[in-house]
Amino acid sequence: MERVIIHVDMDYFYAAIEEREDPTLKGKAVVVCMYSNRGESGGAVSTSNYIARDAGIRSAMPCKLAKSKNPDAVFLPVRKAFYEDVSANVMEILRSNADSEEAFEKISIDEAFLEITESCNGDYDIAKEIGLRIKKEVKSQERITCSVGIGPNKLIAKMASSFRKPDGITIIKPEDTEDFLKPMPVKKLWGIGKVTEDKLSEMGIKTVEELAVFDVMELISVFGKSKGMWLKNAASGQDDSPVKERTASDQIGRMASLKNDSRNENMIFSLLDELMDDVIGKVEKRKVSFRSVTVTVIFSNFKTSTKSKTFNHAVNDREILAENAVELMKQFLEESNINFRRIGVRVGNLQESTGQKSLFDF
Repeated sequence: MERVIIHVDMDYFYAAIEEREDPTLKGKAVVVCMYSNRGESGGAVSTSNYIARDAGIRSAMPCKLAKSKNPDAVFLPVRKAFYEDVSANVMEILRSNADSEEAFEKISIDEAFLEITESCNGDYDIAKEIGLRIKKEVKSQERITCSVGIGPNKLIAKMASSFRKPDGITIIKPEDTEDFLKPMPVKKLWGIGKVTEDKLSEMGIKTVEELAVFDVMELISVFGKSKGMWLKNAASGQDDSPVKERTASDQIGRMASLKNDSRNENMIFSLLDELMDDVIGKVEKRKVSFRSVTVTVIFSNFKTSTKSKTFNHAVNDREILAENAVELMKQFLEESNINFRRIGVRVGNLQESTGQKSLFDF
């Protein structure tokens, strides 16, 4: 049976989350910046929505230059901890759709590979249904969109996911791989950077089709055996690399909105209890223990704050999770009189569980 791989790529992830949290941003250019210690006059663009991109704003562009391109754009600071909470939720959705725990590979905060060969039995119509289900689950649970690519290997799936962005799905069957790749410029081939693109251009290679028919020995003489062979294989759509998580996911979390902005303790702790049930269920399913608990609150003014507690030993007990998460949430309520909008809880510093409930001092 030939492999079937899905690549999921969240659409303008950071900016999409900010739009979700503040509906007044819809229809506006939104730019999320990683500011330097010089404040808003320094730093670089982390990401932006498509309205901002249409104005010429790009990732890594100096924020000052981005503002000159669209002075009316909304510029926001990166809220990395918050985005990581949302990412943890998304990754659990994706992981649940893979063939197994081992058939999942997170490659960044907003994208991942899943192998679904067994789930779809090699049938691309069933694979499409799985891809559409993933899109629906992400949108209904997290209220953001993703683009999905499905193909016979990671290379093709990755390139397919960017083919119909945003909120698209592209399926490339094995027999369609050559036609999909041939007309593309070589810079579109996943793994080729600017230096390699320039070198290939000097060799008269501009398209993937030209690279696919180029003499492999000459490629090896210029790029070395490993990279030369990789270029030849990639241009032919060949990629045998397995879907395998690079490092164990370091956190499990869940975040959700209150029914309305509130400081009502019954409402807050009732939702926190539901979130903890979900988190501990995932901890048990993945057979891991944790050494830290983090509670996140997004206030009605859209400010985000987190509080954490780290233990001396790994634990996997719901009572310990609840005791510490409740304590951290009470601290938020004592320190602020602003209404809460969303709350989240996550556990981190994961390690393989021994199956033992913790009775350690910490």
